[in-house]
Amino acid sequence: MRQLIFAFCIGLFPFAANAVEPDEMLSDPVLEQRAREISKDLRCVVCQNQDIDSSNAGVARDLRLLVRERLVTGDADTEVIEYIRARYGDYVLLKPPLEPATYALWFAPIAFVLIGVFVGGGVLMSRRKQEAFEDLGSEDENTVSEILRRNEAGDAS
Repeated sequence: MRQLIFAFCIGLFPFAANAVEPDEMLSDPVLEQRAREISKDLRCVVCQNQDIDSSNAGVARDLRLLVRERLVTGDADTEVIEYIRARYGDYVLLKPPLEPATYALWFAPIAFVLIGVFVGGGVLMSRRKQEAFEDLGSEDENTVSEILRRNEAGDAS
C-alpha cells in the first residue's frame, strides 16, 4: 500500500512544478514572493484558464518578466495588476471584477444551468403527460372488445 501511495505522489510531482525559470527570479525574496502571488492571479492569454506562474508559454514568460520589472520599479501589487489589465483587458484576470462589462463571465454559467434545468424539467413533464391516460369509458371498452373479437375470428379462419 505504501508503494502505491508513493507512486501516486511521485506521479503528481510534475504537476506541482511552476514554470518560472531561474533567470526570471528576483534576488529579493520579498519581491519574488509578491511576484509569485500576482502571477497566480493573472491568466495566460494563450493557455486555457492557466495562471502565468504555471504556464510555459512565451507570452506567460513575458508577463512574468513584466510583473517583476514593475515590482522592481516600486509599483504596488494593485498597480502592477492594473498596468497589465490596461493592456490585456479583464480577460487576463483569473478573477475578473463584477461590473457590467463582465456580467457574462459571471452569470453565463448560472444561466446555462438554469436553462438546462428548465429544458430537462419540461421534457420530463411532457413525457409524464404522454404516459398518463384516462380509463376507457364503457363505449370505448365495447369498441376494443369488438375489434379483438373480429381479429380472433379472422385468425380462426
